[in-house]
This record gives sequence, structure tokens and C-alpha cells, in this order.
Amino acid sequence: MHFVGLDLAWGEKSQTGVAAIDTDGRLLHVGVAQDDDSIAAAIAPFTGADCLVAVDAPLIVNNPDGYRPAETAYNRDFRGFDAGAYPANTGNPRFNPPRGARIASALGLDMDPASAASRRAIEVYPHPATVVLFGFKKILKYKKGEFAERQRALLKLMSLIEGLDGGSPRLRANRNVSWVELRRRIEAATRPAHLDRDEDPVDAVLCAYVALYWYRRPEDVTIYGDFATGYIVTPTLPPSVAPRRAAAEPGPGDVLIRLEQVQSLIERAQRELTAIRRQLGG
Repeated sequence: MHFVGLDLAWGEKSQTGVAAIDTDGRLLHVGVAQDDDSIAAAIAPFTGADCLVAVDAPLIVNNPDGYRPAETAYNRDFRGFDAGAYPANTGNPRFNPPRGARIASALGLDMDPASAASRRAIEVYPHPATVVLFGFKKILKYKKGEFAERQRALLKLMSLIEGLDGGSPRLRANRNVSWVELRRRIEAATRPAHLDRDEDPVDAVLCAYVALYWYRRPEDVTIYGDFATGYIVTPTLPPSVAPRRAAAEPGPGDVLIRLEQVQSLIERAQRELTAIRRQLGG
């Protein structure tokens, strides 16, 4: 059984982080790919037999605008950690159809999280995994911001991932030559572009670990949403860390979600109005 992680880029011109680990938690591969064919080639050694491919990108998107129900429910739990999810809808060309679904279908992977198939794909998200696994109050800001702070945050994340050598389940990352080389590149980085290049493989390792975590500890994983409307799989946030708010007590995060939903509706209305005007010749 292999567990594959894809930090999937929106398009084929951008790089995708790729990682694979085995049932014993050994990191077998970490690197990057680009177009769909190169991704399929990179993970081919790990997807020919039993596998679980964890994709950091939407797989199931059916709603024409706004957020999927999975994202709305997920955001209630994780937005306070700065780990909120952006809306995925078919009004956005990136998700119509989703690239992740195209790749999973081409590989013959079952995308239903309730399936018992031996070869499957699931949607995951690295940020909430770091909140749960490492007890963060806020996510590490290694994607945006001042270069030195990003570099420190990314190296801290790598150290924490290496610390999962004593975790449950175990992840043996720092025994992999490519992982060691990746750390050296990040330590030697001098420009933001260097971090942009090397953060994707780190995220891919987290995605693969979430797949292993679900396989080993299914009772400690939450599936937000469902196969019909879209879903996100992530380690469960302990109630003692941030209990769910009652529906009658909306917080700032809920207000932001609603504002973004309204903005999405406005953008859709503007697109439809433009289409009508074109049809009328004006």
C-alpha cells in the first residue's frame, strides 16, 4: 500500500509537489512535476496497486457559485487558525472541471471517501493538518510575507515533519536523500523564488501523511462534506482546542465567509449580465 501526496497546482504550467510514503511511514519519493502526464509518470511506481492519493485541490465541485457545503463547515472550525479554505465552484474555470478530478479519473482512482476500493483519491488540505498535528494556534506563514520569516517558518515546518518519526503513525522523512537535499536548498535560499520552488514538495509530504493518518487512525479524522457535493478530509480538531460555535453565535470568520459568498454572487451576476448584453448586441 502506498500513500501519495499531490500539492496540485491550478494549471499545467505551474509546478506540483509530489510525495509518496509506504505503510510503514517511509518517505519513498519527494519532488515536483508539472503537466498531467509528468504527474502521472512521477507517481506511477506508487499507484499501480493499492494506493491512496491525497490531493490538495478540489475533486468534487458541483455548486455554480459560492462555497461548497464542505468548505462552509470546515471554515467554521479552522478559519480562526488562519487556515480557511477558498470557495470552489463551477463559476470558476479552474474548477470546471477540477484538475484533481481529471487526474484521478485518468488514473482510475475512486474519489468517494466512503468507498472500499483498493485504489482511491481523496481531497485534503495541509494547513489544518498542521494545526491538529502540531498544536498551532495560527498556521505557519511560509507562503507569503517577508523572506526571512518565510524561510524560518518553512524550516520549522520541516523540523516538525521530521519529528513525526516519533508520531502515530510514524513518518520517516529525514532518512530520504531527496528530503535532506530539499532542506539544504531551503537553508541556502536567498530569494523568495527559491522558497516558492521548494514549499510545494513539503506540502506534498503533508498530504501523503494525512492519507496514512486516515488509513491508520480513521476514528481521528473528520470528513467535511460528502461525495455528492464535495468534501475535505483532515485530522480532527480536538474539541478542547477550539469548540464549535453555536449557530446562534456567529463570529468574525462567519461574517467573512458570508461576505465572500455575496462577492461570488455579485461576480456571477455581472458575468450573466455581460452575456445578456452581448446577446442583445449592446
